[in-house]
Amino acid sequence: MKRISRRSVLRGAGAAIALPWLEIMLPAAPVKPAAAPKRLAVLWMPNGVREDMWTPKGTGTEFELSPTLSPLKDFQKDLFIPTNLWNAAAKAGDGHYVKASGFLTCTTISKSLGVDINCNGVSMDQLAAQKLNGVTPLPSLELGTAPVTTGVDTNVGYTRVYGSHIAWSGPTSPVAKEIDPRLVYERLFRAANPQKAGMREEVMLLDQVLDDAKQLRQELGATDQKRLDEYLDTVRSLEVRLAKAKTPVASGWKPRAALDPKAKPGGMPKEHAEEVRLMLDMIALAFQTDSTRVCTFMFSNAVSNENFGFLPGVSGSHHSISHHQNDADKLRQYQLINQWHVEQYAYLLNKLRSMKEGEKSVLDNSAIVLGAALRDGNKHDPHNLPIVVAGSAGGRIRTGQHVVYEKDTQLSNLWVSLLDAFGTPVPRFADSTGPLSGVLQS
Repeated sequence: MKRISRRSVLRGAGAAIALPWLEIMLPAAPVKPAAAPKRLAVLWMPNGVREDMWTPKGTGTEFELSPTLSPLKDFQKDLFIPTNLWNAAAKAGDGHYVKASGFLTCTTISKSLGVDINCNGVSMDQLAAQKLNGVTPLPSLELGTAPVTTGVDTNVGYTRVYGSHIAWSGPTSPVAKEIDPRLVYERLFRAANPQKAGMREEVMLLDQVLDDAKQLRQELGATDQKRLDEYLDTVRSLEVRLAKAKTPVASGWKPRAALDPKAKPGGMPKEHAEEVRLMLDMIALAFQTDSTRVCTFMFSNAVSNENFGFLPGVSGSHHSISHHQNDADKLRQYQLINQWHVEQYAYLLNKLRSMKEGEKSVLDNSAIVLGAALRDGNKHDPHNLPIVVAGSAGGRIRTGQHVVYEKDTQLSNLWVSLLDAFGTPVPRFADSTGPLSGVLQS
């Protein structure tokens, strides 16, 4: 059987789309197939959680998911849930900014009004990306839904920029995040060469490579044909959704005057929920195509006051609700917002699990973290951080368990373990004392 490279792409006039994993990419026998790539992602939630609704009941493999974590019931065997981790470096300073910027660095940021920002370290995700050293077209992907917030929070004397970043490539270098799903899409799939002059802007990228796709399909076996068809359907759906997100119209609507295609706005999806889903789809596609193996996603910035009125039973903004002062109704709404974040996490996990790589899935070959930099938003509590890890990173992580550690165990120990599982081990990270016990398969 003819073989093709893992780096093969579908090509068209001025465009290219990466391919998913296909059996035809495996080397011919008797050469042993290369191991599937491992992926690492961190999804970060602002404003903490309702703590009495987060922690599972029971320990070890015999545990029951809490109400907030209940959307993960179909993934229980894929989860590693640690309790009692904290980021000691974030214990001082304000309630949000020190904790957010130091979440993946486990260092104490320097208090600044904005001119001399310094997190005093490198974030765990960027360390992993640097160690991969150009293995993928994109070293890492940093995504979010809110633009960088500038100015000074006069309540605490910190620049708001600190609340806009969790990824740091160096002490003074926060990594810019992309918040426009369409730009992420183009970054993932467009070829280096620009579109030819005169090419219609409104032609979808997938349409430009369909001829190449049809030719490739004739060379594939039945299993690969099905996998390619499913992948192209996913890409088509994304392109259609991106177009609708930018120019939403009611069913049956017709313009009362001619529209100029050149005047098409470059706006963002208007709905927070849709933008989040699009960004999670981008992570899934990036991992499926091996465009990158490292990603961070911020649901919003620290101190986010995103209005969650779109959720049934919620009628306010996130940060305001998180300062619940033990008010029963605010606590109820707080938990609903937390659970919504977990539902989005489950959505991504489901997509990754559906993407097959031989006998395993992309989820099996990944470590996908969901976490927050503080526990209770009302107390700004840095102890016992809410964290979940899904996926075994190719069998390295001991999933299907809830482990309760000694109080105030270093968060950095978990990052050391995940770096090892990802294939970029380090002897030490920030204030770590070594790998977190019980995480890695021996």
